[in-house]
Amino acid sequence: MKSLLKFITCGSVDDGKSTLIGHMLYDAKLIFADQEKALELDSRIGSREGKIDYSLLLDGLMAEREQGITIDVAYRYFTTEKRSFIVADTPGHEEYTRNMAVGASFADAAVILIDATQGMLVQTRRHIRICSLMGIRHFVFAVNKMDLVHYEKSVFDKIVRDVKRFVSEFDIGSMKIIPVSATEGDNVTRTMGASPVRMPWYRGGALLEYLEEIEVSDLSRPEEFVMAIQRVSRPNHNFRGFQGQVNSGEISVGDEITVLPSGEQANVAAVYVADQNTGSAQAGQPVTIQLDREIDISRGCVICKATKAEGANMFTAKLFWMDEEALLPGRNYWVKLGTKMIPASVMDIKYKIDVNSGEQIPAEKIHKNELAVCDVILSEKCAIDQFDRDKDLGSFIFINRVTNMTSACGTVMHTLRRSNNLVWQETDITKKIRSEQKGQTPKTVWFTGLSGSGKSTLANELEKRLVAMGRHTMLLDGDNVRMGLNKNLGFTEADRVENIRRIAEVAKLMNDAGLIVLTAFISPYKKDRENAREIIGEDFFEVYVSTPIEECERRDVKGLYRKARRGEIPNFTGITSPYEAPDTPDFAVDTRETSVEEAVSMILEQIEKG
Repeated sequence: MKSLLKFITCGSVDDGKSTLIGHMLYDAKLIFADQEKALELDSRIGSREGKIDYSLLLDGLMAEREQGITIDVAYRYFTTEKRSFIVADTPGHEEYTRNMAVGASFADAAVILIDATQGMLVQTRRHIRICSLMGIRHFVFAVNKMDLVHYEKSVFDKIVRDVKRFVSEFDIGSMKIIPVSATEGDNVTRTMGASPVRMPWYRGGALLEYLEEIEVSDLSRPEEFVMAIQRVSRPNHNFRGFQGQVNSGEISVGDEITVLPSGEQANVAAVYVADQNTGSAQAGQPVTIQLDREIDISRGCVICKATKAEGANMFTAKLFWMDEEALLPGRNYWVKLGTKMIPASVMDIKYKIDVNSGEQIPAEKIHKNELAVCDVILSEKCAIDQFDRDKDLGSFIFINRVTNMTSACGTVMHTLRRSNNLVWQETDITKKIRSEQKGQTPKTVWFTGLSGSGKSTLANELEKRLVAMGRHTMLLDGDNVRMGLNKNLGFTEADRVENIRRIAEVAKLMNDAGLIVLTAFISPYKKDRENAREIIGEDFFEVYVSTPIEECERRDVKGLYRKARRGEIPNFTGITSPYEAPDTPDFAVDTRETSVEEAVSMILEQIEKG
């Protein structure tokens, strides 16, 4: 029997994916008698006027049955005389494209359905690109609903030309194009189903027959040993073992290994599979490895041998964006790469990819269901490899730090040379020495609130009070910084993100100099303030000036609200652009109810406590 084949069915909405797999299972007698009976009963109230609705075998959600579409991924395991299969039936609707991407991430091959009455649609093309992004190299195109075009060879031939033209840009391992009718059963489990005269022009075999024979190659190279550390085992002071599953290759006692990202080397002293000292292990086995010397290794590190993987923190990647909120350069996310979870952000969007033509289109932001190529930076180095060499070390996901939703999936195209060429220079005069010289604890007091809320007034008064106390300070005001360091930035969402990122980096450098920094910026987005907190670290102290917009507009010191109301200022926070108030600021004050002097005294008291 051939090896297990994991494949997905995908394509545009209502192309017949669930019907195709359901009919395949039904015809091949791969369902139980009670399932067959339930299918016949359910079909009486289905959408096929009493005829058997094969899609009901896979569409289990009530909403799926009512609407006649697939929403969630349905996994089915089945076995024929020649092979075992796991199929992921994925949704075709654009709204559920993220579910399709999840299904594609596990598959070795893709069965892509094309409606013969409509040809290749935008969603069909998007699904092909996502499959390629996920590393699928084996494609089967099932041109469905041939019964609705009277089994015309000319219709099939045109779709074949379109498919071949479209996939010519991809790295394809194998491809097969089969005309089928999922409802009538033509070419699903056997050639031509019930009637051999419907398509006498086709002699290429049925879908199930092809899936039983297809050879799926593995990207891993047996000579390249890679194992991501999942756990450090320390049952007693005499034993330290590094545990994980071998991604690829083999390892034996005496082999010299490299630990990434540090690059340190050691020799293997012992290899355990389960609790047995086996002396060697190979791909797929869960192992514990002991080394002949002590090396600082933790979860997320990688033990490797004869591999091109490297420790890096910057790389170029191809991304599929799945979040409702657009991707903007500078925004901070969690990235999960291998067993490592670290903060990361997109430095630059190089271009987005047109799903129809593959054209590279300049873009400042990436929206849901778009593909893009970006430069990514991680907060620290980790083991990275190109995706076409190592799927495990070359693929990752972005996780929204606020909602914990998966925002994107991506693959590494290549690392950036400057990732290893740039090294942080440690100086003899440290932050601690500079702070002790000034006799103070560095801090960044980050004032946020609407225009006119009183941020600058409070920051200015706080600085005067600190200077009177003999403290060394620097005040960064929003308007002042935009007239110098950030004068090239506007007020679009992307520019606001970059504005706050630069300020946070400057504040951090000033904290390293031992200074107390005060910043007065609207900084309207929660994610950007969280990013600033991430950059600055423990020195960050957020003050929310919660003065309501009605009061801010009544003051209107600069006349900006009046201009915004007249439409003279676009993207004005509070009027035409949102302000996201902090959920848990370190300190909050409403300047209607509290005087400047009282507010500053309370802020000072809180800072001293911290």
